[in-house]
Amino acid sequence: QVQLVESGGGLVQAGDSLRLSCAASGRLLYVRTMAWFRQFPGNQRELVAGISPGGDLSDYADAVKGRFTISRDNTKNMVHLQMTNLKPDDTAVYYCAATRRPDVALFPDDYNYWGQGTQVTVSS
Repeated sequence: QVQLVESGGGLVQAGDSLRLSCAASGRLLYVRTMAWFRQFPGNQRELVAGISPGGDLSDYADAVKGRFTISRDNTKNMVHLQMTNLKPDDTAVYYCAATRRPDVALFPDDYNYWGQGTQVTVSS
């Protein structure tokens, strides 16, 4: 199987930056597109950003375009989410996800593997 472990969450103030990281291990042959999702209390998980296997294609939720950047380092089996100009509305649990699909899939059901989640809290 595949294990995903997130790190980097925490409490920040509005306007601050934060970098989330996700380390992948296990049967990495099955890890192709990777993504970050977030989940607000009482809501379903939603895609924040996804990145293709080679890192050449990415997609972002409208709410984070221009503020968040997803990247991956395949030599270290890691994916990162650089978040800038954070807003209180970004407060959520952020999950790293991986899929066997080569395209940047948009929905949680498209992803096979999940991390345990990391809390990001942005105070006003």
